[in-house]
Amino acid sequence: MTKSSAPGKIILFGEHAVVYNRPALAVPVMQVHADVEVLDSPRAGIWINAPDVDLHAELNTLPSNHPIASVINDLFPLFHISPLPSLEIKITSTIPVASGLGSGAAVSVALIRALSLALSEIEGTSIVHPLSDEQVNHFAYEIEKIHHGTPSGIDNSVITYARPVYFIKNLPASNNKDTGGIIETFKVGVPFTIVIGDTGITALTKESVADVRKLLRMNQIHWESVFDEIGQIALMARRAIESGRPDMLGELMDQNHTFLQELTVSSPELDKLVGAARKAGALGAKMSGGGRGGNMIALVEQDQAEAVASALISAGARNVIITKVE
Repeated sequence: MTKSSAPGKIILFGEHAVVYNRPALAVPVMQVHADVEVLDSPRAGIWINAPDVDLHAELNTLPSNHPIASVINDLFPLFHISPLPSLEIKITSTIPVASGLGSGAAVSVALIRALSLALSEIEGTSIVHPLSDEQVNHFAYEIEKIHHGTPSGIDNSVITYARPVYFIKNLPASNNKDTGGIIETFKVGVPFTIVIGDTGITALTKESVADVRKLLRMNQIHWESVFDEIGQIALMARRAIESGRPDMLGELMDQNHTFLQELTVSSPELDKLVGAARKAGALGAKMSGGGRGGNMIALVEQDQAEAVASALISAGARNVIITKVE
């Protein structure tokens, strides 16, 4: 019946500080993606086939808080369809799980869009048009809460819009709580190249976020000032990108990584890859995402990308992705 795809994402600046209402920057990574296909099923029920995570089950056999089940159960009431159709949902993804590339959010966004398209075509539905980007983002954010506990909202935002995003998590008085925060897409003045290096270490964002919260409770004044510094870096980075000065991002990456080390969310493996990238000619490098594993990123000149990627593999990276931000 319908198909949908959603890209991965990488955070350029602002991870962890974004949880505390400072800005962050993230961009889509189109080289990896989650794909969802919704088909009519000859079998009664809604069957989910996700071989990448070894999931082959009927909807009613999954726990109510299962991320995939939650997407489906939250969407169906919107369309006022009764009885429920018999469907087969196929989910595949090339995005590594728990590596900072937004695998969970990408699956959610692709699933929401595919189901929205499929259900809007069913005769008798109360909703004729598929969901808007804003509605997709709202639902994806709610599912992110299951994955991460207290997510920033940046993953679902950049993946939904598939554009560079400047994001500020909701302030207490904000009226935008359904999407996680204030979202601004922006234009890239001059395209630039990033190499992403995967440590191959699976790390849960929920755990590193919780550990940073413990640090904050012990010395709020100090860590709030660190978050302020990271937020300022993110703001400066946006201005550099929009004004066509991506060469300024390297030093900002180095500064941001130092603050993330202080927050204890880096790791020896990430630090090793960051150092290897810089030694191989990267203009700057930092960890990206929740930390303790997952990915790091390096800003490179286009003609240095392969050399930096090779250096990362030699330093222990499980995989590398060269992507252009434009």
